[in-house]
Amino acid sequence: MPELGKGANTALGAGPVRMELFAQGDQVDLSALLVAADGKVRSDDDLVFYNQPSAESDAVRHRTADADGPERVEVDPAALPADVDRVVLVASCDPDDRTRTFSDVKSVEVRAVQDGGEAVVFRPPTLTDGERAVLLTELYRRGGAWKLRAIGQGYADGLAGLATDFGIDVAAEDDAPEPAAEETPAPAAPPVAAAVVAPPRPSLVKPPLGRISLDKGSQVSLSLDKADRELVVTVALEWDGGSDRRRRAGADLDLYALFVPASKALRGPQTPGALVKSGHVPQGEPLRPGGQHTAGATAKKGKKEKADVVYYKRLGSLGSRPYIVLDGDSRVPGREAVRIARPDEQGYVLLCAYSAVSNGFGSFRSFGAKVVVDDGRGSHVTVPLFENTKTRYWVAIALVDFTSADGAAIHHIEAYSSRMTERRPVLHPDGTIEMNAGPVEFKRR
Repeated sequence: MPELGKGANTALGAGPVRMELFAQGDQVDLSALLVAADGKVRSDDDLVFYNQPSAESDAVRHRTADADGPERVEVDPAALPADVDRVVLVASCDPDDRTRTFSDVKSVEVRAVQDGGEAVVFRPPTLTDGERAVLLTELYRRGGAWKLRAIGQGYADGLAGLATDFGIDVAAEDDAPEPAAEETPAPAAPPVAAAVVAPPRPSLVKPPLGRISLDKGSQVSLSLDKADRELVVTVALEWDGGSDRRRRAGADLDLYALFVPASKALRGPQTPGALVKSGHVPQGEPLRPGGQHTAGATAKKGKKEKADVVYYKRLGSLGSRPYIVLDGDSRVPGREAVRIARPDEQGYVLLCAYSAVSNGFGSFRSFGAKVVVDDGRGSHVTVPLFENTKTRYWVAIALVDFTSADGAAIHHIEAYSSRMTERRPVLHPDGTIEMNAGPVEFKRR
């Protein structure tokens, strides 16, 4: 793929352009500004981001990461009006946590993709001076054509400060009405024909996801306030038995929540949820300074780093560590759920289902099994199963990554144990998963 250096430019072909964002480390958000020739937006409608996903009848559109690709902004230059001189792409840190900067982001890459053409890549320089937003690239007019320029300029004030510089009045989460003054008599005002109502300002507060279902291998981010002591995320294993025949054969599934607390979690080189082979040694930077692991830490030879676990024999606790509790053991088709509190104390949580031998040899999908994540704030995420894999007793269904700067990232996993093996999975401190590596424990009736 051709790569642009900072300040370089290249001609774009005819047709729409897809600007894709790739980042490692702390999560960042992608947005776009439609800018006129004077360097300012025409109105607040010219900010395109997660709360305002389109402009100019979808000529510019923001799309969250899904099965079709990473977070991206799609631009159709031919559909833009003549007074839009350029479209500026911006990456920014979580607006709800002002301690997050690009120092916590390992790398950022933006790709410009057009149908039938080779992707053009730009990697902005490393930002280490407290920047919370960066101008990535701009699509700009040159005569009757469009070009792409690499920018790479950092902003310390984040998306709100950057947008303000371009002429947008942004409503941040901490906006509050002015305190009311003491009541004093006031002269009567003359009647007016109609009050002028100002249009609402774009809000940086992230909306709930609503009800969504993940595609195979996809992920989605929950925006969580990690300082909220009242927040409880509920993660349930639900199954209906699938059919009368399957229910008669047995349908007792068990939910296991394997977890790595924040004090032990590592940000490693591999994507959380990646499957690793036997002998994997977790490496990476501790999530918390002074954590129990050091950078590049390695386990002693022959000793596996294993996550703790909450299940029917170890119910956990919501009021003390691990701040995860299983609500009970359902021995018939229905629902088992864990509740997770204190997201600031969590690192990684892997949700697994176990099927005892007495259940027969059908697939987990034949039980109608799925994981459902609910944050109690309007986000309801279903993680289904897609494979009819039989004679397997374990499936790792979903990983909830609380190390994400945005709050929590939910990954679809669907990894099965080997045939006829009852060793449970292992969740490593770096968020990777090793199947067939944990202890064997039979459930007694």
